[in-house]
Amino acid sequence: MTRQTAEDEKQARLAAALRENLKRRKAQARARRSEEAAAQEPVPPVQAETSRS
Repeated sequence: MTRQTAEDEKQARLAAALRENLKRRKAQARARRSEEAAAQEPVPPVQAETSRS
């Protein structure tokens, strides 16, 4: 194996690892957004109670 081939393989491994990391981070962000959307159900407006004496 020549030095150039070893460098090329190293660069290819790094590029693949970075792509996988980006995919994982995007999937985590999508999961967080869907969890937040599910947690934010429509809440009816609170009506102020007025006491009339």
